[in-house]
Amino acid sequence: MNAFYLQISRFFATLFFIGYIPFAPGTFGSLFAVVFIGVLKPDISLHIIIVVIGFFIGIISSDYAERYFDKEDCSCIVIDEFIGYLVSVLFIPLTFNYLIGAFFLFRFLDILKPVPIRYIEKTFKGGLGIMIDDIAAGIITNIILQIVITQI
Repeated sequence: MNAFYLQISRFFATLFFIGYIPFAPGTFGSLFAVVFIGVLKPDISLHIIIVVIGFFIGIISSDYAERYFDKEDCSCIVIDEFIGYLVSVLFIPLTFNYLIGAFFLFRFLDILKPVPIRYIEKTFKGGLGIMIDDIAAGIITNIILQIVITQI
């Protein structure tokens, strides 16, 4: 494996080395996503583009990083939390309350891993496996928030 590709992969997979924070790296990866989306407030087209490109970068970089760290779904790989959170707020008003609510709900689902998310995590391996369970947590978070929005 080329050393350059390994370095680039670690850079993206750890979300610019946020994943090296010694405690709760996934939470910090998600918090970075909150700040990123809260400051950028992209229109829906850009938001979708970021999610799609980030998903594929996440698969590739996580796959390489997992081999580099020689550990399955290493906790320092946090690009999955970043992209998963962005999915959780897709088509949601990017207001402070929704962004914070999505953060807590997404983290709860990502940590708890209810049955569909746990099944997905166990079924897929490598970079895809790392990314897809957080995408599922983001989709479930998004569905719950969509229901809340329609009830308000």
